[in-house]
Amino acid sequence: MSSALTLARPYARAAFELARSGNALGDWAGKLAFAAQVAADPRVTALFGDPRVAQKDLAALVTPEGEPADSAFAGFVRVLAENRRLPVLPEIGALFEELKHEAERVLKVNLRSATPIDATEAAKLKDALKRRFGRDIEVEQTIDEGMLGGVVIDAGEVVIDGSVRGRLARLQQALAH
Repeated sequence: MSSALTLARPYARAAFELARSGNALGDWAGKLAFAAQVAADPRVTALFGDPRVAQKDLAALVTPEGEPADSAFAGFVRVLAENRRLPVLPEIGALFEELKHEAERVLKVNLRSATPIDATEAAKLKDALKRRFGRDIEVEQTIDEGMLGGVVIDAGEVVIDGSVRGRLARLQQALAH
């Protein structure tokens, strides 16, 4: 996995710079997401090492339908194919998304809870996180039936554990010391 990320990183940066220079970050994000999804399909993955399949055919396979052959994105995919880097498209797509969010000053936050959080509470939480991090917040909610209650906020490098289990663990530690 780490070697795939190492291979993908310069391509993701190059894609980001191409997209930013063309003022098309959102467009490229969608196209890369499509290409990454196709490249991750096990039927396509099996073709990557097949010597009977030409690299230009693989490039056409992961390029969205209707994409002009002379577009910057099609050229980018051709370069990936020529360098036999199409298998790392999922990693390139993920790294591109990180760069895009960073440039747009958007922080992706995952809220994990035992039950769904209503829209009013989610909006309050989103506003509080926006003040704390100084960025726009993109919230994704995940239901974890194994949780007793509360919420765990995962903001990448910062994790705020407001779950019942987390509070009990902190209480146990405080009582032990």
